[in-house]
Amino acid sequence: MSKTKLELTWIGKDKRPKLEPRILLEDSSLSYHAKHRVTDNDQFDNKLIFGDNLLALKALEQEYTGKVKCVFIDPPYNTGSAFTHYDDGLEHSIWLSLIRDRLEIIRSLLSDDGSLWITIDDNEAHYLKVLCDEIFGRGNFVASNIWQKRYSRENRECIGDAHDYVLLYAKQADKFKSIRNRIPITEVQAKIYKNPNNHPRGRWRGIPMTAQGYRPNQMYEIVAPGGAIHRPPEGRCWSTIEPAFIKLRDAGRIYFGKDGNSQPNIIRFLDEVDGFVPWTWWPHDEVGHTDEAKKEMHSLFGKTEAFITPKPERLLQRVLHIATNPGDLVLDSFAGSGTTGAVAHKMGRRWIMIELGEHCHTHIIPRLQKVIDGEDPGGISKAVDWQGGGGFRYYSLAPSLLEQDRWGNWVVNKNYNPAMLAEALCKLEGFTWAPSDSQWWNHGYSSEQDFIYVTTHNLSHQQLQELSDEVGGDRSLLVCCTAFRGKSDQYSNLTLKKIPKMVLSRCEWAHDDYSLNVANLPMAQPSADSEQNQATTSKNKKMNIAQNDLFGED
Repeated sequence: MSKTKLELTWIGKDKRPKLEPRILLEDSSLSYHAKHRVTDNDQFDNKLIFGDNLLALKALEQEYTGKVKCVFIDPPYNTGSAFTHYDDGLEHSIWLSLIRDRLEIIRSLLSDDGSLWITIDDNEAHYLKVLCDEIFGRGNFVASNIWQKRYSRENRECIGDAHDYVLLYAKQADKFKSIRNRIPITEVQAKIYKNPNNHPRGRWRGIPMTAQGYRPNQMYEIVAPGGAIHRPPEGRCWSTIEPAFIKLRDAGRIYFGKDGNSQPNIIRFLDEVDGFVPWTWWPHDEVGHTDEAKKEMHSLFGKTEAFITPKPERLLQRVLHIATNPGDLVLDSFAGSGTTGAVAHKMGRRWIMIELGEHCHTHIIPRLQKVIDGEDPGGISKAVDWQGGGGFRYYSLAPSLLEQDRWGNWVVNKNYNPAMLAEALCKLEGFTWAPSDSQWWNHGYSSEQDFIYVTTHNLSHQQLQELSDEVGGDRSLLVCCTAFRGKSDQYSNLTLKKIPKMVLSRCEWAHDDYSLNVANLPMAQPSADSEQNQATTSKNKKMNIAQNDLFGED
C-alpha cells in the first residue's frame, strides 16, 4: 500500500523568487573590535549584516553552505494585528511564503549535524510544523519544546497564554543526536547529593542496584557488612554481574545504609554527573520569561517599547548549549534586538546576524559594543563570567548588479567598481573570489585548474590570444567582458561570455525588498456593487487580488 505524501498548500506557493546572490560590503566604521585580547578563545570573525534577510541568506549561501551548526530564528508570529485590512487566507499565505523561502536556504546552510530552532506561538505553530516536515523531512523533527514565557496568570483572556513553542529540526537527526549536549545540573537539582559517610570524594547519591527482569548470572546473594543477606526482589535481578559488584564494593562504591545491613546501593558521585538529557518542558525559572527579557532590554536601552516580545538571554543560552560548542557558527536571520549574537558571543561561539530594521544601528550595534567592551553585566554575563573581548564586522548588501538605463536597457550598476563587479560575477558563476597578486587575469577559481577573469573592456583578437597563451593548455579560464572580437570557441582554454547578457535571465534584478511587509501592500479598492453583490462575490475577488496583485498571473 503506497503512502501519500501530505503537503501544505496556500495561495502563491508555486511562486518562487529568482534571488540575486548579492555581494556583501563591509563598512569598517561600523565594525567593532576589542582593543586587546581577553582570552585565547576570543571570537573576532563575526558578521552583522544590514539588509533584507532573504537576500542576505542568499548572499551567504555560496560561502557558508554546510558550515552553520545552529540557526535560531524568532520570526514574526503572524498574530493578525498587522493584517487588519486583509483576508485571513491572504494573511496566512503571505506568512507561509515568507517563511518557506527562508527555511529552504537555512537548511542548505546547516551542517549535517546542525539544527534549526524556531520560536513560535499557536497562531502558526502547527502550520509551521507541517511546512518544516516538508522542507526538512518528518524524520528530522526532533522536538516541540514548550517555553513557559509567563509566570503569572492573565485573567483577560478566555484561556491565558502562558507559553511559546521552540520548534526543533535537525539537518540529519541521527547526527544531531550524536553531538547534542546535556543540560548542566543546577544547585537545586544537586541537593539530592549528600555525603552521609563523609566520603573524601565528596557528595554522592545512592542508585538502587536492581534491574527489571531475570538474568541467571545476576541473581547471586550479597552479604552486607552487618551480616544481612540480600537477594534481588521478586521480578528483578541485580543490575550488574557478581565480579563487577565485587569490584565496586572493594572500591568503596557500594553503600549498605547507616547500619551496614540495608539493601545495596551503587554510589554515584556528583562530579560524575555530566548533566541531564534535555526534555521538552522549559520552565521560566530555568530559561527566563518575557518580563526578564524586557528588564534586560531596559538595562541596555532604557525603557523603550521598540521590542515588544524580546527573548531572555537564558533562553538562548539553553538553545546554544544543547546545539553547539565553543567555536561553532550560529546564525540568526531575524536578529531583532541582537540577543542571539550577544549570547553566542559571551558563550564563545561565532555568529552571523541579519537585520533590516534601523534598530540594527540604534540598538544591536550599541549592545554588541557593550558586550565586547565588557560593559554588559546583565543577562548571562555573570553565569559565564563574561569579561569582554572579540569583535564583529558590519556588512550591508551591495545594490543590485544590474539596473535599467533611461531607455529601459539593463546595464551594470554605475555604483559597481571593477573589484565589486569581479566579486559579483564570481558569485553568480559559482567561483570563489580570490584575486591573485601575481596573475592579473586571475580573479577567482572553481577548482585548482579553473579560473575566472572579469573586465569591462572590449577584447580584441590579439588580447584574447595573449590571454590564452598566458593561461596555458593545462588550465581553463572563464572570460567575462563587455564584448570580444572573433568566435567564442576559437580558444580551447577560454570560455567567453558577454556582460551583462550572460546573467540577464538569472535573477530578479533591482529587487531589494522580499519582506512581504503588509504595510507596503496596496489597499484593496472598494467595489461599486451593491452590498448584496459584494457579499456574494467577496471571496472570489479576494482570491483574485491575492493571486494577481501579490504573486502575478500564471
